[in-house]
Amino acid sequence: MSKPGRSGLSRIYHAAIYSWQGFRAAWKHEAAFRQELILTIILLPIGYWIAADAAELALLYLPVGLVLLMELMNSAIEAVVDRVGEERHPLSGRAKDIGSAAVFLALVLLAVIWGLVAFKNWPLW
Repeated sequence: MSKPGRSGLSRIYHAAIYSWQGFRAAWKHEAAFRQELILTIILLPIGYWIAADAAELALLYLPVGLVLLMELMNSAIEAVVDRVGEERHPLSGRAKDIGSAAVFLALVLLAVIWGLVAFKNWPLW
């Protein structure tokens, strides 16, 4: 059974509106998202300079996007946990820590991939 609500182009339009609201909320309320978005703006042109070809450029850009995705998911988890209650609970702490670990792993992946591609292409710069 399908969920009642919008369908077709109306659903796509409203989904885009909700997504934009999510980006705005992340920018407004999440310092880490702002920092990582600024990092993205800096890294994207540098990646174009470092990459030897289109495949390497895609390889560099993927973890940048992954960091932003993980930060958005982490922020969503934190918002839900904070909405449920302010009292300390081991499961709330665990959820927040796991979300933070996902962001950390994405950042490590970014650093490793960028480092390897930069090292491989060093003479080409």
